[in-house]
Amino acid sequence: MTRPDDQDMRGTLREAGKPWVHLAPDYEKARAREDSLDRLVEWPAQREILGDVSGRSVLDLGCGNGGKLVVLVHDGAVASIGVDISGNFVADRPPGLELINGDLSDLAAIPELAQRKFDRILFLQSFGYTPDPVRTLREAKSLLKDDGYILLTRTQPIRYALERAEENSTSLGEEYFSGTTFSYRSGWNERIALTKRSYTVSDLLNIFSAAGLWIETAAEPQLSEDAGRRHPHKLAWMNKYLGIIIFKLRSLDQTKE
Repeated sequence: MTRPDDQDMRGTLREAGKPWVHLAPDYEKARAREDSLDRLVEWPAQREILGDVSGRSVLDLGCGNGGKLVVLVHDGAVASIGVDISGNFVADRPPGLELINGDLSDLAAIPELAQRKFDRILFLQSFGYTPDPVRTLREAKSLLKDDGYILLTRTQPIRYALERAEENSTSLGEEYFSGTTFSYRSGWNERIALTKRSYTVSDLLNIFSAAGLWIETAAEPQLSEDAGRRHPHKLAWMNKYLGIIIFKLRSLDQTKE
């Protein structure tokens, strides 16, 4: 297959981010369910990697309603900001937390971030919505303190390839390496379609490198044995579609003496 023109692709993905404005409330409802994979697997793993956030400033890009930042501020994070295009934020915000209606694809256009530096910058399943991932990561890197890092999670790309292979009666390899955009109906709201670009693990590594970042830690969290017994349907899904990959990224500048 031929790879579509990158300019056309960026335009397609920019439009694709707009449904999130309507989808965000449905996502938050789904995330709050007892059997939500975010609740069972993703957030516990993300929180473990973040460790002690006492006295640390956090910038959450694509923060949803800001609920995870609320937890981090209660755990000791300070001077923290959440940015989301939906503007659908929690009403009860602790001191030290600011939630901003903004687009993570253009961080330079958010005045509240000007002249700011953060200890931790989060892209928790939000990175797929930027049409220019290298630019977005470079802008995020410029907002890091000298010893700070980016915590970024993405869906395991094999999941999307397997789903498309099942739907299109193609092979896993064909879909994994296709490099095309695809649309799907989210389980959060079947009436709203999302469009994303297929990617491989090597695509992610090359994006990180081009943005001047290196991987300090990577993790692929799975259900605990107890959670698997309590939610066998989620265990079956994870065994088939694998879940997410978590990356702890630091600036290459930090390696220089």
